[in-house]
Amino acid sequence: LSNSTMVFKRFVQIGRVARVNFGKDEGKLCVIVNVVDLGKVLVEGPIEYTGVNRQKISIKRLDLTDFVVKVPLGARAGTVKKALEADDIVNKFKQSSEGKKLEIQKARAEMNDFDRFKLMVAKKTRTRAVKVKLAELRKSG
Repeated sequence: LSNSTMVFKRFVQIGRVARVNFGKDEGKLCVIVNVVDLGKVLVEGPIEYTGVNRQKISIKRLDLTDFVVKVPLGARAGTVKKALEADDIVNKFKQSSEGKKLEIQKARAEMNDFDRFKLMVAKKTRTRAVKVKLAELRKSG
């Protein structure tokens, strides 16, 4: 048993930064400040920093991130805000692969018809250029 490695890296714990994946706060970051039971946790935004009110929320509605901040059990909004600012968690999340992926998804969702057309033309142009270069390499090599 000592040779085995841990399969899971993100645990439901006090101070774990999570992203709400459902409801009115979808896409916003929050911090777990207390575990209510096996299925629910108490999260704190704070509202003026991340837009999430202090509330009890189902774990199914949270996506846990890799980030953990040092806060005491049942921490209040001011303490959580100081911890988030000290570790610069919001910017770290935006720079992470998960944050970048969410930004891309958001940009694609906000595209209008002309933007999608321009994207299609750009992809065709890129593909054509790659094929031409590949043909040149095959011919010379």
